[in-house]
Amino acid sequence: MQTTYNGIPVPTNGQPIEYKDGKYTVPDHPIIPFIEGDGTGRDIWRASQRVFDAAVKKAYGGKRSVQWYEVLAGEKSYRKTKDWLPEDTVKATVDFRVSIKGPLTTPVGGGIRSLNVALRQLMDLYQCIRPVKYYSGVPSPVKHPEHLDVVIFRENTEDIYAGIEFREGTPEAAKFISFVNDEMLKGTKKKIRVDSGVGVKPISVTGSKRLVRAAIAFALKEGRKTVTLVHKGNIQKFTEGAFREWGYEVATQEFREDTVTERESWILGNLEQNPGLSAEQNAALIEPGIEFAAREFGESVVAEVKHVVMSIGGSHGNGQWKQKILINDRIADSIFQQIIIRPSDYSVLATTNLNGDYISDAAAAQVGGLGIAPGGNIGDGYAVFEATHGTAPKYSDKDVINPGSVILSGVMLFDFIGWKEAARLIESSMEKTIQQKFVTYDFERQMQGATKAKTSEFATRMIANM
Repeated sequence: MQTTYNGIPVPTNGQPIEYKDGKYTVPDHPIIPFIEGDGTGRDIWRASQRVFDAAVKKAYGGKRSVQWYEVLAGEKSYRKTKDWLPEDTVKATVDFRVSIKGPLTTPVGGGIRSLNVALRQLMDLYQCIRPVKYYSGVPSPVKHPEHLDVVIFRENTEDIYAGIEFREGTPEAAKFISFVNDEMLKGTKKKIRVDSGVGVKPISVTGSKRLVRAAIAFALKEGRKTVTLVHKGNIQKFTEGAFREWGYEVATQEFREDTVTERESWILGNLEQNPGLSAEQNAALIEPGIEFAAREFGESVVAEVKHVVMSIGGSHGNGQWKQKILINDRIADSIFQQIIIRPSDYSVLATTNLNGDYISDAAAAQVGGLGIAPGGNIGDGYAVFEATHGTAPKYSDKDVINPGSVILSGVMLFDFIGWKEAARLIESSMEKTIQQKFVTYDFERQMQGATKAKTSEFATRMIANM
């Protein structure tokens, strides 16, 4: 543990959070690094820190406090150190384990692709967790935003975000295309056009299973009833489709007592309605038109029915499956429709990286947008909570931006370290402030009779409402 990082002294009146045997030990005065962020991040962080400190003080009467410790990244870091993401910043986030950050600029014209992606990959923060729920009073484009309450677990290190791609016209792209066309696709009609840019989309057993494992464990801990595997496996069978298959393996092999798959629920449900149902009849119910399919397919479905009844009929049958976590899957494009027309059917979504990126923002739009959308990047022993929106540089230092994304990311942080009293104070005061129609410009323009507040004023009202 260093005494300074980037030349900034570590607070002497706090202690680091520790992690051992899968558990965090949180002192009463933890040192928590923060990156204020670029652009509007400066206004947002100042407001958010005031809210955090007020909630902790009110909740614990001075017995607990956060010792905030600034570490450098983004534009501020580059101006001071000529480095967008100094090694000392990474060391600090590792050494102190739990941190929070505002929005960061992605450098243009070379260098590191994305500071956010870099932090995730350097610390192996493989879970991007995005809770999406409605706070009363928030303007929404849908009729019943309160019906949406999902937590999205997005794989955070693989897929196209692995950053393996080659620019069109370069020797690397030509070599890659030649190898694929001449070796891997030899003898087929498939070819990559030689004037293509190309990228690699890795989806691993390790990355997929640990993400789904975390999603199911969360559902068990929080009493949520469904975990949905989101994928595009109908087209990309060996990447997206494999994610689906590996997800079901985790559910049925590692969480067997606590889970039931959707197909298993159909089989057991059919038997409850008609105990005399044969395996062949049950198969016909779960696969309508099976009589027109290939004989081998029909036999496989009958074998599936028999296996389910034999293996879990005793533990999950007779209605017991209804008390288990339901594991199902949905095609990625379908889930965009589903969360609008049937939002209450979904509770936890486990997704590949790119699909999770899309669906997180789409879901957030139903409950107020990215301005109040929190996020957390979690690994084994490390966590970085962050705003999910951009830096909006044209509004920099104007004290006008909604600080809700960072504030609610702080709620996630406090829940993560077990300071739930402070977390609930922040949530309830934010909701009360919005219900009072005392809001920043993004909400004010959508709410009749609202008062437009500055970023700092919104934080002050929140503190008063505690």
